[in-house]
Amino acid sequence: MTAEDSSIEALGALADPVRRALYRHVADAAEEVGRDAAAAAAGVSRSLAAFHLDKLVDAGLLAVSYRRPPGRGGPGAGRPAKVYRRAEAEFAVALPPREYGAAGRLLAEVVERAGLDRELQAAARSAGSAEQPPDVLAALRERGYAPFLDGEVVRLRNCPFHALADEFPALVCGMNLALLEGLAGEGWTPAMDPCAGGCCVSLSKNNNH
Repeated sequence: MTAEDSSIEALGALADPVRRALYRHVADAAEEVGRDAAAAAAGVSRSLAAFHLDKLVDAGLLAVSYRRPPGRGGPGAGRPAKVYRRAEAEFAVALPPREYGAAGRLLAEVVERAGLDRELQAAARSAGSAEQPPDVLAALRERGYAPFLDGEVVRLRNCPFHALADEFPALVCGMNLALLEGLAGEGWTPAMDPCAGGCCVSLSKNNNH
C-alpha cells in the first residue's frame, strides 16, 4: 500500500458524520477524552461512541491510552478507562498529486540560508494584518490552530506548520508569531509560549479591549 493509499484509507474513516464529530471533539480537546465525554459531545450512546472511536484508532487518526479516574486506585479500583487523543501522524491527499510540502521546505531553506528572517516576519505580519477578523478565535479555528482557554491565556492545540516547524523551528516559529501578531490586532498579545504537543504561540487578551 502506498502512502497515498494509506492517507485515502485513513481519511475515508471520517466519511461517517458521527465518526467525524467524535474526531473533531477529541482533536480539539486540551486533554485526553474518555468515551462518556465523547459520546455526550457527539450526542450518541456510549457503546456507539466506543465503536467509532476505536475505528478512528485503527485508522491511525486517534491514539489511545488508559487511566483511572482521579481518586481511584489500588486493589478493587477496577480496570483503567480508555481515553483518546489526536494521533501525531499527518494525513494529506491531493488529487492529482501535488508537492506543496516539498516546495515549502525548499523555500524555507533558501530563506534561512539567506538570513531573510526579518523579511519573512514582515510579510507574515502584513498578511495577518490584511485580514483583521472581527472574531480572532473563530479565525484561529478556521486556520486549524484549535484554540482553547487555559485560565486567562488562549493556547493553540495544533500547529498548522508542524512539519516545517520541526525542520526549521526558529524560522517558522518566528513567522508564525508575526502572522498571529498581525491577525490578532490590538485586542490580543501573542507571545512565544509553547503548548505541549501544540503550537509555539499563545495569546493573552489585552485589558483595554
